[in-house]
Formats: sequence, structure tokens, C-alpha cells
Amino acid sequence: MAAAAVVSRAWTLASRPQGWVEPGNFRMVEAALPALNEGDVLVKNLWLSLDPYMRGRMSDAKSYAKGVEIGEVMQGQTVGEVLESKHPGFKPGEHVLTQLGWQTHGVARGTELNKVDGKRAPLSYYLGVLGMPGLTAYFGLYEIGQPRAGNTLVVSAASGAVGSVVGQLGKAAGCRVVGIAGGPGKCEYTVKELGFDACLDYKAGNLREQLKAAAPGGVDVYFENVGGEIMDTVMARMNPFSRMVLCGMISDYNSTEPYAMKMVRAILVNRIKVQGMIVFDWASRYPEGIKALAALIAAGKLKYRESIVEGIDNAPQGFIDLLQGRNFGKQLVRIA
Repeated sequence: MAAAAVVSRAWTLASRPQGWVEPGNFRMVEAALPALNEGDVLVKNLWLSLDPYMRGRMSDAKSYAKGVEIGEVMQGQTVGEVLESKHPGFKPGEHVLTQLGWQTHGVARGTELNKVDGKRAPLSYYLGVLGMPGLTAYFGLYEIGQPRAGNTLVVSAASGAVGSVVGQLGKAAGCRVVGIAGGPGKCEYTVKELGFDACLDYKAGNLREQLKAAAPGGVDVYFENVGGEIMDTVMARMNPFSRMVLCGMISDYNSTEPYAMKMVRAILVNRIKVQGMIVFDWASRYPEGIKALAALIAAGKLKYRESIVEGIDNAPQGFIDLLQGRNFGKQLVRIA
């Protein structure tokens, strides 16, 4: 099939959100793809990853990566099937990890693609536990958090794509693991299915008292995915020379008035090491992380859950659900 005959359906950024993301911030467009040049690959997207960082890309505020311009296709990782190739390293039928974003088809340079093996693991896993979320958990916990046997590890958004992996890796490192999640169902899952020692339902209130009971000896490692009041609450319980992996602050992503931190003094008093976590900093070591995570999955020592939205048409609602905490595990769109 010639590339020019393929029509891609894509979600573009129609307007920048003011506060919470709304369906009207997106616009669906259709466009015929151009013929391939030498080195190009035509890909049919099968799975799209939806991630909290995308909210930041919808803004024009300065960040660690360039945002999406009005009218551009929404950014995001996909796993797809090669339909046509003018690159010697790829052939039709192979599966690849791409950055083609929220669309059904796309053309990418072969140098921008990575092959994935559907026989090694389900293709969707390369967007989750064997992809950016899993690698974020792996390098963030081990390299920044530096867990030690006997430590108490607290992880927020504990049932999510990153937090669920962090907690299981922490248990494997000999830590007491305390999760924080929203709702009894998510907490029950992290304890009964993932093996956390405890999970605190922040929606139930009294988080400070819950944390004191679950971590009476204080907190040695905190893997932060939420920010805001939850971060303040945990900081008050952190031990001297503890470590905080600052991975995400989803509580502020849709806020027009960001939360004013009250416990920053704890960093000074307890000499807490706080470091931001951007997974791209470990890009040269991705094969190491994927190999380690795949081995844990194969051994049945790493469990994983996905929330799947069906069809590219429903991608915006799936993203809104993610930002509002309605997902359970890794949020994905099954495109085809």
C-alpha cells in the first residue's frame, strides 16, 4: 500500500486549557500521508500511551521539553505495525515503538523507531511496565531513592503505572512499602495483589494520622507522583537524610493557583535529598532496565494492570479520566 493512499485520523491541540482539560481543547483532523522518502517508515498505530506529562505539553510554559503548538498533533508514544518501509532496518509486519502521537497512522524516520517483540511480552507493555513508566520506576527508585533493606518507602499514586512498579521493586529491595491511593479499591489492590505492606486512602481523610500509624518510624524514601497537600503530609514524617524522588505533581497540573508548600522547612531540618526524576536522563541505560523488568515479569514477581480505552475517538476522554484519577493502572488507547 502506498503511503499517499493512507489517511490518518489525528487529535490536534485546538486550545490551551485554562484549569482542567476539556474535550473542546482537542480537534480531530484527517489527512492523507505523503509518499515515503528514503529512510522513512509508514506505521499503523495499534496502542497509544496516555500520560500525565501530556498536560504540561498542552501549556506554553517553559519546561524540560517543548510543548505542543496549536494545530499540532498531540504528542505521545505509540506501538504500531510497519506497513511500508524505505529504511533497511525495518520491514512490513514488524512492530515498533514510536513518538507518532495521537493518530491512527504516521510516517517516521527509521532512526526514530525502536523494534519491540510481541512474543517477549504483550505489545502494550512496551508503553507501560517495559516502557517509560516502568523505566521511570526502575531508575527513579534505584538511582535516586537508593532503597536499603529495612527502609520505609512511601509511594503516592500507588496503583498507577509508575507507583505500582515502584512499590513492588521496593519490596524486592527489602523495604516496608506504604502506598497512598484514592479509594478503597485501589488500596486493596496494592496490598492484596501487589504485596504492599499498607496503603492509605487519601480520600478517606486523616492522612496524617494514617501515615503515622503505617510508618511509625518515619519515612526513609518517598517516591512522589502527586505533590500538593499529600507531599506536605509525607514531608512532615521524613527521617533525617531521607531521599525524595520527585517524579510528578499531578495535583497541580490543572490548577490555576498551584498549592503553596508548607513543609519545605523539613528539607533543611532533616537534610532531605530531593531530586527531580525525568526518565530521559537514563536513555543510554534503557536496555538494562527493560531486561531487569522483563525478567521480573517472566518470574511472576512483577504484576501490572492496564486501563484501556477503545478507539482513537475516545482518546481525549481517556486522558481527562487519567487526570481526574479515574484510571486504574496504566492508561492506554487501543487504536486497532
